[in-house]
Amino acid sequence: MSYCRWSSDDYQCDVYVYESSDGYETLVATRRPVFAEPLPPPLESWSVSAWMDRHRVVSAMLERATYVAIDLTGAGASYCNDTPGECADLLERLRADGFNVPQDAIDALRDDQAELDSEAAP
Repeated sequence: MSYCRWSSDDYQCDVYVYESSDGYETLVATRRPVFAEPLPPPLESWSVSAWMDRHRVVSAMLERATYVAIDLTGAGASYCNDTPGECADLLERLRADGFNVPQDAIDALRDDQAELDSEAAP
């Protein structure tokens, strides 16, 4: 299961986070796309056709994008945490350091940690 991917938030995400048999894996990007024009606004109401239309626009923009190196300590690093809570802590540190990290990934990890904690409670 992945919590976020490079493509999250219209390819603005600097981390790929997923659960593996070893734990909660985080891969940090070394570069990010820079779009020549503003991204289209998010969809106000969801439908398959609207999502596909917007996806085509963003994909075409990605093909024209340039890439810049991420000049932050930790770019290109890999981490493996034992718990979702530890992984959420890591993502918050990475965001504080300047990486683009989606809040919903942190929230999902916190929710998973809360569920594990409640299952472990007597």
